[in-house]
Amino acid sequence: MFKRPLALVAQCLLPILFAFGLTLPAHAEDPAKDSTRQVLRVSAIPDEAPTELLRKFTPLGQYLEQQLDMDVRFIPVTDYAAVVESLAADRVDLAWLGGFTFVQARLKTGDAIPLVQREQDKTFTSKFITADPAIKTLQDLQGKSFVFGSISSTSGSLMPRYFMAQDNIKPEQFFSRVAYSGAHDATAAWVQAGKADAGVLNASVWDKLVANGKVDTSKVRVLATTPPYFDYNWTVRGDLDPALTAKIKAAFLALDPANPQHKAILALQAAERFIATSPENYRSIEEAARSVGLLK
Repeated sequence: MFKRPLALVAQCLLPILFAFGLTLPAHAEDPAKDSTRQVLRVSAIPDEAPTELLRKFTPLGQYLEQQLDMDVRFIPVTDYAAVVESLAADRVDLAWLGGFTFVQARLKTGDAIPLVQREQDKTFTSKFITADPAIKTLQDLQGKSFVFGSISSTSGSLMPRYFMAQDNIKPEQFFSRVAYSGAHDATAAWVQAGKADAGVLNASVWDKLVANGKVDTSKVRVLATTPPYFDYNWTVRGDLDPALTAKIKAAFLALDPANPQHKAILALQAAERFIATSPENYRSIEEAARSVGLLK
């Protein structure tokens, strides 16, 4: 099971583990524990700081251990592509993916299965932000520096690019410089610090940063918001035991905001509840990726 002291230590060690791509146990090792007990290996795209990913996952991992009657192990990765590779190589059983990384995983494996998404992921959006008071519209960004998240991020790269293309904006030609921060919270920090004139990040992280006072809204403001699109989901590898797949899905769907413990877990996931999803919901993401050249 998870142990609080381990979580505190891991918050210090996780950035180092990420750097070397090492595995982090999601529970303390117990010599008396049955070594034959099944382990569920879980990972997530690194769209936020490593310590934040661990903080969000720990209570959910505890819940899954209880519901599935098995150990849960969190496997951190250094970048988005590593999650896709881990699913394809059967090094991970369950992963938190963005819409685009799900499409990549589905194409690479042929059978990755999206189980659930948050309700908000049906109508997800991205926020364009700036700290320059002279910038009023996206067109005012011509010749300015711009920062995306990860190139494989749905909300921090793909869909903003897709919607900019509808306005005839090709980032590498339109902006003076294009950079990638690697994560949504890093994008906000870059814009606030003046490392880029503007940037784009997902709406959920923006709202969390504002609510937690992690961004100075007297300096940084939202310039524009994209139209909605499908985004994040929890995905399992296609050859996972169907009975286990069904139990994992049922565990997510059973999270009830009326239950205080469940509500705390959902809050960390920025979710009111989880709902079932399907591969068909992400066809538009694949089409968008092909249209802007991120998929061949």
